[in-house]
Amino acid sequence: MIYELSAINDGRASFYKKAMVEVNNDTKTLTSYSTKVAEIVGNTCKVFGTYSATTLRHIKEFLLQNGFNADTKAQIEKDYMWGIKWAKKT
Repeated sequence: MIYELSAINDGRASFYKKAMVEVNNDTKTLTSYSTKVAEIVGNTCKVFGTYSATTLRHIKEFLLQNGFNADTKAQIEKDYMWGIKWAKKT
């Protein structure tokens, strides 16, 4: 299943189909502007790059909607990038 990421925690009305989520079993993949930027498998998340300011907004929204911390770019890069997968906040 593929759906458009809603802008629930963001000030924008919509992401205008620039951020899409694909769900396969227990895996959710975020695509921003046709680039795979984040993936959640079970209770772990991996971000592949923060890229532009708009893509970072997409990533933050994706993480927040799925129960992960998403405070700043630095926090996201520290917690979810560089080959390390971190568990969902409790």
